[in-house]
This record gives sequence, structure tokens and C-alpha cells, in this order.
Amino acid sequence: MPFRPCELLKIMKRHIALDQIENAEAPYDIIVVGGGATGLGTAVDAASRGHRTLLIEQADFSKGTSSRSTKLVHGGVRYLQQGNISLVLEALRERGLLYRNAPHLVHNMAFVIPNYKWWEGPFYGIGMKVYDSLAGRLGLSPSRNLSKEETIERIPTVETDGLTGAVIYHDGQFDDSRLAINLAQTAVGVGATVINYMTCVGLMKEQGIVAGILARDGESGREYEIRGKAVVNATGVFVDEIRRHDAYDSEAMIAVSQGVHLVLPKHFLPGNAAIMVPKTADGRVLFGVPWHDCVVVGTTDTPLPEKSLEPRALQQERDFIMEHAALYLTQDPRPEDVLSVFAGLRPLVKFGDSSNTAALSRDHTILVSESGLITVTGGKWTTYRKMGEDVVDHAEMVAGVEERECVTRHLQIKGWTQAEIKAPNLVLYGSESSGIRELMKDQPERSVKLHPDLPYQEAEVTWHVRQEMARTVEDVLSRRTRALLLNARASMETAPRVAELMGEELGWDKERQAREVAAYIQLAKGYDFLDEASMRK
Repeated sequence: MPFRPCELLKIMKRHIALDQIENAEAPYDIIVVGGGATGLGTAVDAASRGHRTLLIEQADFSKGTSSRSTKLVHGGVRYLQQGNISLVLEALRERGLLYRNAPHLVHNMAFVIPNYKWWEGPFYGIGMKVYDSLAGRLGLSPSRNLSKEETIERIPTVETDGLTGAVIYHDGQFDDSRLAINLAQTAVGVGATVINYMTCVGLMKEQGIVAGILARDGESGREYEIRGKAVVNATGVFVDEIRRHDAYDSEAMIAVSQGVHLVLPKHFLPGNAAIMVPKTADGRVLFGVPWHDCVVVGTTDTPLPEKSLEPRALQQERDFIMEHAALYLTQDPRPEDVLSVFAGLRPLVKFGDSSNTAALSRDHTILVSESGLITVTGGKWTTYRKMGEDVVDHAEMVAGVEERECVTRHLQIKGWTQAEIKAPNLVLYGSESSGIRELMKDQPERSVKLHPDLPYQEAEVTWHVRQEMARTVEDVLSRRTRALLLNARASMETAPRVAELMGEELGWDKERQAREVAAYIQLAKGYDFLDEASMRK
């Protein structure tokens, strides 16, 4: 039976979270640092077991890597090619669980592998049958071979020169940052305290053992000493920085790899099937995935010496994706066609030579230091729940609290519904969509669209502030909606109106609104393919 938390009684409000932190009378059982996929999964798991849980995030939830994925919930065809069967098994099992626990966000999508050589049909066909069998009862749909005619029917814009047919298989597609917001809400619903724009600036120790964190509120500048029996470092590419608060000479445990994606208009890949190229020149899998009436194309695998909360696509990465898209599509994309370009950083656990990040481990790794600091890194969105379960198993031992059974395998994520939602822009809110409709009923003027080229309505912005802890224009346009990724230029044009709507809720004066707009436009220019190209000239 699914586990249904009493989450409807609890609303995610930042001032409530601050009050809970300031008035905590006892140490938290588990403090989680990091509000991406791994940290949020850990907080949901810990709180749902009944542990007093706090999660802090230095920026906004999923600000980093977790909002910049290829938008897939998948077993990993590439890992199957590499022979990493255990990782594929785990990911396929987790794919099936997430498909059940968040049906408003995770969808079954067909993926077509076009064949241009005689051996590709049987080779990939057999491989995908193995993929199907590994999924077992949690499989989505069986794979099969397609004729050339069936392939063109599925992918009308596929390159036909030399095409012999295709293999079709099924995986999951989702919206990453919307899942992150729903996980934060779910964590609050099962009793966690969750807050964004709160930075860990140090660790508290007693007799050499980690006993909490020092945190700074990014909005007020106030610093807090927050006691906790166990501290989990789930900060993605920044885990080594937190580890150096524990021991300044800690050796780096991750290498950073960058993945870049381009977003194109829907006509480049009409229909409802994705295209998958099993092996590109750099050894990666290339996807073209329908997403929110656009197409996400990626990704790259580029080792980087530095890390950033706002990584930027390198020129060679942009060129690589444009060239490969042209190889497999009849219509070659031009720079002016690109709606947005975004980059994300992968935290890869280092083993041996870290110069080839494509060969580094995608498995998650948990490390417990001598002082008791728990660090978790690696992994991917698909396995976030299992990562959280494994981390909490360790944290229970470190914290010395009662060991309790994990319940997240069947925990319904906030927004869970199987009801049909007719408004396309409200589908991703799931059961929460009724609240937005009520808001528009009370304020009909908020039913207008934010921008002619974007699917969102003004009422959604109000909802993001009231119910989803949105604090900046970027929070709304990048992660509560996906406007920044779907059309960077249109998102910049609507930023002033978003600032006005948020200002009504948060008490911003005109000067504050102007600062928010200026900051957002400066950030969004980095997602505008043409603007980025002109900046490099």
C-alpha cells in the first residue's frame, strides 16, 4: 500500500522554517546540507522515518546540477554497454518506483535508436531486450525493431540517407526542478524543516566529533549555531568544500564534468518520441527529448578544473551538439533557432585518472569521516531515493538514534494524482493544480499569460511565492516554471511583470523589483545562445 503523509496540513513557508530553527529546544537528529536531488531525498527519507530533520540549501532548491539534467528517469543504456549491470538494475527499479510515486511528473516516453548500418538493428535490439528483462515487473513497455517506414513515421525529421530502420524502447521523462520542489514539500509534510538561501559556513564539534553546523541566512545575514546528532554533506560538486570545514587537508574526492544541452523548437522533433544516438564522437549517448512542447538536445562530457553555481557552455560544446543534431535530423538547427542553452556540473567520484570523466563512476558513494561527517556524492536523479535511503541508514548509526525502516519506496510525492488535468501548464502541479485554479477564480485577472511565447499564467507566480518558497525572480522563471530553459529571451521580457507579482506578495518596493529584474536579466543572458555567441566575439 502507498504511504500517504499528512502533508496537506503543512505548508512550506520560509518564515516558519526560520522560526523552527531559532526556537529548536533539542538537537536535530539529522541535518542535511544541500537541497539538490540527493539532499532532498535524504531529508524525505529521514523525516518519514520519524527523525527530527533539517535541510538547508545555500541558494534555491535544485539551483545547481539537479535542475540542469537531460530530463530523463532512466536505467542508463550507456551503463549497460559498459557492463555495469548492478547500476542499471538499481536505476531501473528506482525508475519504476518514481513512475508510481510521482505520476504527475514522470511519464513513459518512447526512444528511437535510428540504424544506419546493417548490424545496428540486431545489436541494439538484443541490448534493449536485456534492458527490458532487467526492469522486470517495473518495466514500462517492451522494446522492438522498427522498419525504415515505421522509423520515419515515429521520427518524421530523422535523417533518411542510409537509414535502414530503428530500435524503439521506453524510458521515463520528467521535470527535474518541479520534482525537487515537490520533494521539499513532501519533506515538510512528513515533519522536516526545510529552508533555502541558508549557507553552511562551518561545522560545530565537541571532543572532535561533529555536533552541528554554523549557518548564515542569505537574506538577513544572521548566523546560527544549529546542533545536530548527524550532519550529511549532500552538496553535489561542492562536497569537498564542506569536507574541508571538517579537515582542511582533506583530499578531493570528486572530479567535475560538465554536460550541456540546447533547447530547440518542437518542429525539429515533432511527435511524442525521443531520439537516442548510442555513441557520439566523445563516447557519450546523445538524446533529443521532447519536453514542454520543445526539444532538449544533449549532452556533452567535458572535464572542468573549476566549479560554479552558474556554469556556462563552452563554445566547443555548443558546436558539438549543433553538429551532431545536424547529422541525425533532416533540418539543420541554426543559432537563431536555439531557444536556450544550459550547462550542469556532474560530481563524479574519482578513481585513478580523473582526466577522462566519461570513465568515472556514476555510482553514489558515502564516506563517513573520523569526526562523523557523512558525505554522499555521485549518483543521478533516477536513484535519488535509494541514495537517501542508504545515507539515512548510515546517519542513524552515526547519530545513535533508533534504527527505523525506510518507507519511501511507496511514499506518494506531493502533487500525486492520476486524475486528468486539462490545462497543459497545470499538469505538473498534479493535485495542487486545484489550488491554482481556485486562485484564478478568486482573482480572474491573474488568469492571463505571463508572455505570449510561454505557457504560464500570472496566478502561478503568486502560488510559487505562497506555497513553494520562491524568493527571487530567478526562482520563479528558472525552477518553479521552466521559462529560462524553454525560451531565455521571452523569460527576460516577462521578468518585470514577475517582479511586480512577487513584490505584491513579499512587500518589494520599486527599487527592489528593479534590482531583481536586473539580476535576472544578467543571469539569463548566459542562456541566450545568440547573446552568448556575441559575447565571445
